[in-house]
Amino acid sequence: MSTTSENGMEGPRATSREKTYKKTTSSALKGAIQLGIGYTVGNLTSKPDRDVLMQDFYVVESVFLPSEGSNLTPAHHYPDFRFKTYAPLAFRYFRDLFGIKPDDYLYSLVNEPLIELANPGASGSLFYLTSDDEFIIKTVQHKEAKFLQRLLPGYYMNLNQNPRTLLPKFYGLYCIQTGGFNIRLVVMNNVLPRSVKMHYKYDLKGSTYKRRASRKEREKARPTYKDLDFQDMHEEGLYFDTETYNNLMKTLQRDCRVGSEQSSLSERSRTEETSHHAREQLM
Repeated sequence: MSTTSENGMEGPRATSREKTYKKTTSSALKGAIQLGIGYTVGNLTSKPDRDVLMQDFYVVESVFLPSEGSNLTPAHHYPDFRFKTYAPLAFRYFRDLFGIKPDDYLYSLVNEPLIELANPGASGSLFYLTSDDEFIIKTVQHKEAKFLQRLLPGYYMNLNQNPRTLLPKFYGLYCIQTGGFNIRLVVMNNVLPRSVKMHYKYDLKGSTYKRRASRKEREKARPTYKDLDFQDMHEEGLYFDTETYNNLMKTLQRDCRVGSEQSSLSERSRTEETSHHAREQLM
């Protein structure tokens, strides 16, 4: 997802050929993203600030944006679409906690062109980068969006109790419905800005099965290494002073707890649902 610029800096690699995702052209998708986010963030300004409540994590707001426009939405030259915003008040709280002002969020995502990035992975997702290098927009599958929704209460608690969290910064979760398809999107912080010089880059998943960069990848000017490469290149591990190590481990343990607790809740929910279904079949 990054390349080396003339000054040796790592930067995003933009695509030159327009893609089609779920029968929607990239230009139409970018336009729908900007129109939808512009509407929903602007609409939030009329809602008073207040503490986040548990039910806020499960709210879904929806607006229809026809190409001819309506009394609520502007006209546009893209196919008609419906734009859904998940947990708008909760994500407004997260953005505020991360120091993202509404005007800055709107300017980055709506007022400037979005840059489409090449995706070297196997996920098939589309990636867009804002022109100011601040935000990444990624298309996600239904199961990924559902997992993030379920994660939100624990994510909220972790942000308040663990300010040093290393979890991604999520700024918004949206869905565009067009042409009979659902296109789900998450907005995150860009952790690889072009201004940061990269010495080595790793894609680590915590697994060793087929986790080595290919020969073709290694021949690149700035290859992306994997787990087995990391072990080979750092046989004795990484060294930290005691305080840094303790703080890092404490943060990682707390961050992992967010995901593990959500997995336990999801498993319990599935078990209860299965038991309920079995009881219904026996009655």
